[in-house]
Amino acid sequence: MINSRFIGLTLLSVTSLFHQVDAQEMKINVDAIVKEATEHSELERLAHELLDGIGTRLVGSPQMKQANDWVVSTYQSWGISAQNEAYGDWKAWERGNTTIELTHPRKQQLVGRQLAWTPSMKKAIEAEVIILPKFTDVTDVTTFLKTVKGKIVLMSPYFPSGRPEEQWKEFATENDYIGYKAEKSAIQESWNANLKKTGKTSTKFIEALEEAGASGIIINGWTGITGSNRVFDAKTKSIPHLDLNNEDYGIIYRLAKFGNKPKLKVQTESKHLGETKVFNTIATIPGTTHKNEYVMLSAHLDAWDGAQGATDNGTGTILMMEVARIIQKLYPNAKRTILIGHWNSEEQGLNGSTAFVNDHPEIIRNLKVLFNQDSGTGRITSINGQGFIDAYDYLGRWMEQIPDSIKKYITTTFPGVPQTRGTDNVPFVAAGVPAFAFGSQNWGYGPYTWHTNLDTYDKIVFQEVIKNVITTAILTLEAANDPNEISNQRRVMPLDKEGELQPWPTLKEPNRRGRLD
Repeated sequence: MINSRFIGLTLLSVTSLFHQVDAQEMKINVDAIVKEATEHSELERLAHELLDGIGTRLVGSPQMKQANDWVVSTYQSWGISAQNEAYGDWKAWERGNTTIELTHPRKQQLVGRQLAWTPSMKKAIEAEVIILPKFTDVTDVTTFLKTVKGKIVLMSPYFPSGRPEEQWKEFATENDYIGYKAEKSAIQESWNANLKKTGKTSTKFIEALEEAGASGIIINGWTGITGSNRVFDAKTKSIPHLDLNNEDYGIIYRLAKFGNKPKLKVQTESKHLGETKVFNTIATIPGTTHKNEYVMLSAHLDAWDGAQGATDNGTGTILMMEVARIIQKLYPNAKRTILIGHWNSEEQGLNGSTAFVNDHPEIIRNLKVLFNQDSGTGRITSINGQGFIDAYDYLGRWMEQIPDSIKKYITTTFPGVPQTRGTDNVPFVAAGVPAFAFGSQNWGYGPYTWHTNLDTYDKIVFQEVIKNVITTAILTLEAANDPNEISNQRRVMPLDKEGELQPWPTLKEPNRRGRLD
């Protein structure tokens, strides 16, 4: 009679041996990953081709489709299958040159740019610039609207100091610094109060100015960092909507305020190109033994088009591409299928990723884990469990393989709570997928490059992105080869302020008719 206890012990020993072998093999692969990522990195080439060669990637623009096609061809050059997948239609628009010139009381070229989807102009306009008066009631507003015909209206507050706050804090006396902050706050509050008296939001009042015959709208999207302006979308239908750098905005504002009646000559060369299809780009490295189970890498390819979209989200894009390249080269036979999703229209509400989740229930049911990067150029510093109660077990196990020199900077929060907004892991989490967003070292991301005219190639810190490549490649391979089932069990949600259980986020419908309806 065979001793069942002996069989159990034998099987346990064999299992342990296999685990040891697996660990050994993984350690060898980790070393190879580190060597490939550090000595043979293609990040700089990828960044150059995407950012310098293609440039801005506004959803619906020709450049966005060019980026989709470039991603496909790059993957194919590495032997990785990839294709563009249409999910909707969008208003097609292409940015051109913007010329803004002060013509009175003197001549000077000014630094600014048209906002996305600004109406195209057949010819340049030259018009006087005016500022908003102080309104006392709606009668004042009505009277003012009768004066704007043929004028360019400034629609941002004026801040007399263009120095970053950090300089005030470092160099000013304590009282002067306190005074500066108080003045800045008072200016913003006064502007908000004055706008409130119009009875309209900023967008609706711009529409009213356009209806009243204004020739153009100029704002100042200054972030508080020298030279950095936020660049979003136009709120006008037929007249130019421009953003002017803080220094030049100040010149024009003061000239108008002191009665000099400044004039600007404006020319924008944007093109409206009708309606166009919009795409996500999906790459696939097929699995071997579990090919119908999936691990996914995720990053949005689109960007606001004030600059190159380098850190938002060129870095996430090239990170995931480089990880896929390395896996295909070193370890192309993972057990689970590895998908790489490059999403469109993240900036307009996570539309591309949300469409994918809605359109592929068969994949979502079998998607074991997703890793998303969309937070700038810095090294990964945090991972949130997103409310999945067993995430600690498997993520902790996978993270053991990350070199200590990288892992020591990463903090984890388990089980955490699910994200409800922000970036492309959100629709996957809503659908019940353990979808983790990598938090990163800041590098001035918020005020400096996030949706600004300074989000350019030179802001990428490649040494940091290389660390993220290593981390992501290891986590991906660990997840793709983990012999265990990867749990998607959700936590009990915490209570809200009223003492009720917070709901798990719900999956939304994407916008598939952008700016067309």
